[in-house]
Amino acid sequence: MILEEIRGMGDGREWTLSHTRAAGDREAARAEALRLAREYAPAYPWSLRSRKVLRVSEDSYVVIANGLTSTFHFRVQVGELLD
Repeated sequence: MILEEIRGMGDGREWTLSHTRAAGDREAARAEALRLAREYAPAYPWSLRSRKVLRVSEDSYVVIANGLTSTFHFRVQVGELLD
């Protein structure tokens, strides 16, 4: 399962879970997480100019998205559904 957590930068909000998506086995989920880290188009910032993808672990990425006037970051993580 892919967990996408999104947070605006510098606005005082905490990480919150915004989307989940089933992605098959762990390897498929890891591949999907990397794809989302590279391609996901967040609502903010407007006019996305660039992004940096940082691998935090085998199952987690932090993405820094730079727009015309602001920067935004989000996490993409793989989690295993237990119950």
